[in-house]
Amino acid sequence: MRIVSLLPAATEMVCGIGLREQLVGVSHECNWPPGLAGLPRLTRSRIDSSADSAAIDEQVKRLGASGEAMYEVDADLLAALRPDLIVTQAQCDVCAVSLASVQGAVAARPELSHTRVLALNPRSLGEVFADIDRIGAAAGASEASRAYADALRARVEAVRATVRREPCSPRPRVAVIEWVEPLMAAGNWTPELVEIAGGDYGLATAGRHSPYVAWDEIVAFAPEALVIAPCGFDLARSEIEAERLTRLPGWRQLPAVAQKNASVIDGDAYLNRPGPRLVESLELLHALIHRQIAPSGLRFRSIE
Repeated sequence: MRIVSLLPAATEMVCGIGLREQLVGVSHECNWPPGLAGLPRLTRSRIDSSADSAAIDEQVKRLGASGEAMYEVDADLLAALRPDLIVTQAQCDVCAVSLASVQGAVAARPELSHTRVLALNPRSLGEVFADIDRIGAAAGASEASRAYADALRARVEAVRATVRREPCSPRPRVAVIEWVEPLMAAGNWTPELVEIAGGDYGLATAGRHSPYVAWDEIVAFAPEALVIAPCGFDLARSEIEAERLTRLPGWRQLPAVAQKNASVIDGDAYLNRPGPRLVESLELLHALIHRQIAPSGLRFRSIE
């Protein structure tokens, strides 16, 4: 089985199942787990990700308005690799190469006539675990994928059990910022993670795309825990973006800031990717919301 993964979360799933040696190519964004550096990169972005969040948003809107793709697939390299299975996504054309682009590249090459395209579109933690099983089934590794998904589910249940043992009433209000300019609250699976972690999330709806929010809405919500996790940015970039929020009116008056319970995290590693590290994201959220010591090795910083 020769596997190509065009989605960072899928690459993490493939490796977690134990199929790293079957990977023959990945996307330009696949950077986890360690040991992927030598693999061919099959996609490239047409967006300058070194720009600030406002400039990136402008690029995305311009390309979207013109109907142009934001990512490109190296069809020649893909054909040369002759994968049996391509794992990609059908969720967000802003986040990764579109399903249509992948299907077009496959259809245009007779060398890929045998290739199966598996598209993921998870909106919840349960759907992420189901995708692990789907990849395992497609790759002939169902037993390994079930064991891996079950181990992740057990960690989620451990957090649920902790919250039940130590109930907090009322639950702390939690805000998670997914983009800084324009402001967006984290949606999709994040509201579910906050609920499991014992928080009250009122800025987005579980299972729905991340919504735009006004700063006044965040001030009115008065979060008691604030997490800033810009999509696709590592911790260093996230800290730079978070600085923009600290200059907004009412920042110091937010309960989370006044009570020193505001944090910036590595959004590229946690929360943004619908993959196995959502479980680490859950464990980190639980620690941040309840002011506990976070598991070692997780990348975050407190901000004031």
